[in-house]
Amino acid sequence: MKTTSYYPVIMSADVTATAAFYVRHLRFKPLFSSDWYVHLQSEEDESVNLGIVDQGHETVPQVARGRSAKGLLINFEVEDVDAVHARIVAAGVPMLLDLRDEPFGQRHFIFADPNGVLIDVVKPIAPSAEFLEQYEEGVAAG
Repeated sequence: MKTTSYYPVIMSADVTATAAFYVRHLRFKPLFSSDWYVHLQSEEDESVNLGIVDQGHETVPQVARGRSAKGLLINFEVEDVDAVHARIVAAGVPMLLDLRDEPFGQRHFIFADPNGVLIDVVKPIAPSAEFLEQYEEGVAAG
């Protein structure tokens, strides 16, 4: 299978509010907007895309219809995690995990979108010696 594109699609009870959240806080822009689906693209990298679909729409298989996104964590790797954190905090978005360095090689913070989808904003950093040996050769940041 040759994949030509990959992006998550979040099922939501409020497509408009969810799209507005990603536009306001994570610098996405809409490429397609309807009352049941919005396709967003990063203003900073056109390869970064996100879809939002009405959880009750007929294109959602019946078995999953009516469900919102649960148990989902979306990672955004960025160049300046401190600046993004400052901007999100200044906007009044509640933090679920405040900005911190992890020994496995990440500086990150976590907040949630209106559906409860966790958003993890990450900058790779050098891992501790303990975690460095778990990375494949040439992969670890730092």
